[in-house]
Amino acid sequence: MTKAEVVSKIAALTGVEKITTLTIVEAFMNEVKNSVSNNESVFLRGFGTFKAKKRAQKTGRNIKKNTTIIIPEHHIPSFKPAKVFLHQVKDKVK
Repeated sequence: MTKAEVVSKIAALTGVEKITTLTIVEAFMNEVKNSVSNNESVFLRGFGTFKAKKRAQKTGRNIKKNTTIIIPEHHIPSFKPAKVFLHQVKDKVK
């Protein structure tokens, strides 16, 4: 499902114009990105939590040059679904 499809479905369910719905969806996504970028968790009850996870420093390999490289510690965005969401997917997707 694309962002356009999400906007269309929300607009149809709520009766709000698509352009207004698009603005709201984009504002929501920007707020989640900004919060996670600032190392703040975004908790949505019944849906899940968006947060930044810390990855430790590790050793990797450059296959082309056959050398080892150090990959520094860094943060990546992650999503942990709520139990309700998790169980709904487990029950419906076969």
